[in-house]
Order: sequence, then C-alpha cells, then structure tokens
Amino acid sequence: MNAHQEVTRWRSLLASERDAAELYDRLAAAETGERREVLAELARVERRHAAHWEAKLREAGADVPDRSPVTLRTRALGLVARTWSVASVLPLVERAEKADAGRYDREPDAAASMAAEERGHARTLAALVQGDRPEPQARIARRERWHRGDRSGSLRAAVFGVSDGLVSNTALVMGFAGSGSSRTVILLAGVAGLLAGAFSMAAGEYVSMSSQREMYQRELSLEAQELSENPAEERDELVLLYRAKGLSRVEAERLADRLMADREVALDTLAREELGLDPGALGSPWSAALSSLLAFAAGAFVVVLPFLIGGGTAALVAAVVLFVLALAAVGAGIGALNGRAPMRSAVRQLAAGGLAALVTYGVGHLIGVSLS
Repeated sequence: MNAHQEVTRWRSLLASERDAAELYDRLAAAETGERREVLAELARVERRHAAHWEAKLREAGADVPDRSPVTLRTRALGLVARTWSVASVLPLVERAEKADAGRYDREPDAAASMAAEERGHARTLAALVQGDRPEPQARIARRERWHRGDRSGSLRAAVFGVSDGLVSNTALVMGFAGSGSSRTVILLAGVAGLLAGAFSMAAGEYVSMSSQREMYQRELSLEAQELSENPAEERDELVLLYRAKGLSRVEAERLADRLMADREVALDTLAREELGLDPGALGSPWSAALSSLLAFAAGAFVVVLPFLIGGGTAALVAAVVLFVLALAAVGAGIGALNGRAPMRSAVRQLAAGGLAALVTYGVGHLIGVSLS
C-alpha cells in the first residue's frame, strides 16, 4: 500500500472516530445522571482514537482536517434521542458497534488498546440497553438465565445431525424407491447415504469447531497481551462497563480494582465481560465431530432399517411410518430444547421433512418411468 492510500485510510478512520464521538456527545446531552457520564466517557475514548489518527497524519506530513462532517445518521439518532429518548436509539447504536467491533483487529496502524476498547464499547452499550428494561424484567433476566445451548457444541451438533440424517437419507431412499428400484439398490443407496453423510458431517463439524476454537484462543491471547501492556486501560474498561450496568463510579472502581488485583481473575473477567467468552468452555472439535457423526448415522439408519428386514411395499410403508414418528420426535425435542411448544416444532419439522421426502419420491418416480 502506497503513502497516498495510507493517508486516505487514516483520514477515513479519523472521520469515523470523530463522528462516533459526536454521536456519543449528543446522546450524553440527552441523558442524565450516571448514564450521561458513561456516554460522555465513550465519547472521550472515541476522541482519543481520533487523536491517534491525527498524529499519524501529522507524522506523514499530511493535512489534518480541523473538523469532519457529521453524518446524517448521527444527526438523525441525536434528534430522535433528544425528542423521544436515548433508550429508543441505543439498540441501533449497539448493533452498529457490534458490527464495527473488530475493525481494528487487523489494522496495522492502530494503537494496541484500540481493538479492545472498540469491543468494550459494544459490551457497554449492551449493558445500557439491558438497563433500559423495566425493573421486574431486568431482575428476572439477571436471575433466570436459562442457558439452553451447550457451549461445547456437542449437543447442537447432535440435534442437527439427527435431523439432517433423517431428512436427507429418507429423501435419498424415497427417490430410489419412487424409481422402482430393487430392495438391494435401495438398501445400498441408504447405507451409502448414511456413511457419506455421517463422515461428511463429522469432518465439517471438526473443521468448523477447530476454526472457532482457534479464533477464540486468539481473542484470549490478545486480551492477555493487552492486560499485560495496558492494565490501566483495561481497568478503565471494566469500570465503564460496570457503571453502564448500574453501579456507581465508586462501586465500579472498587470492583474493578479487586478483579485486577489477580491477573488470572482479571483475564477471566475481561474475557467474559468484553469478549463474551468463557475461557473454560471454548468447545471441543473432536466431541462435536463424534456427536455429529453418530447423530447423523442414527437419523439416517431409521429409514434403512425396514429394508434390512424386508422389501417391497411393506418395507416402504414401514420406512415412511418410522420416518414420520422419528421426525415428529426430533421436532418436539428441538422445541423443548429451545423452550418452544413441542407440538408446534414437531408439526413444522414434519412439514419441512415430509415435503423433501415427497418431492424426491416424485422425482424418482418420474425418472424411473421415463427410463423404463
């Protein structure tokens, strides 16, 4: 990248930081109390980022604009906040911060602390949004966090593996059955589909979970480095986050100081609060892969079983009945796992899976007729 391109990029980043600072200033002006101070602190951080890009431009001998134009988005959000409430625009600002949270992760010219601070902004805004809930709702949300997902990825892989194996292999077998193929051909197709799908799912899940784990480990490594190089800034991020959650400045500072006194506790807290990660539960690629393989094979075996025992119309009817029962059970299980109505989830699963099986049976029948 040549010098002109670098200067252009720095100016763009400078304008973005100035605009962000202006937005937080306008939101702070429309707020009161501790929330106003939190938003004002976010504005100060953005101005510090802007100062970094101003310095880079001066070092390169480039002109530094006295001011940058305020975007229409910032004007609109500021107007809505002033006219109605800051709470009405915070979710929009939070989503934008989350989208931009990683913009300095691979920016070679950014200061060491800037990436972590940008990620921290998204967390701080999330805490402010949480604080906008009615008090009973906020209290329940804090006390009753029903973590229905599993962080290792094994349960998720197993649930979707069963569903995929059941639907995909049934569709495959129905296609061959519809074409009028013999029991041997249908059975061969079903076993081939079971093995190919199971190993494909396992390989894909292993690669996916490995990549995710490596990404999380990199995030933790960067956080550890930032904690070692800039402990004061990391402490300030925690203070700001806890203030956004409703603590006073004194309480937030006291809590942050206690956490920062132990480096391991500090890193664990920063990982959870800033990154949203549990360092002890990053997911196991092997566990997810094995769960996916076994689950897919179990789902795919349902429709193969009748053709292992017999053939003809009886085997086909038995396969359809088992498919319907298993698909309804999987749908109900997914619904229960997600806290939804099991019957509704079962019907939805039946509709989607049944349509796939019916279409492939029809296509197989048309192909069989045309080739006979």
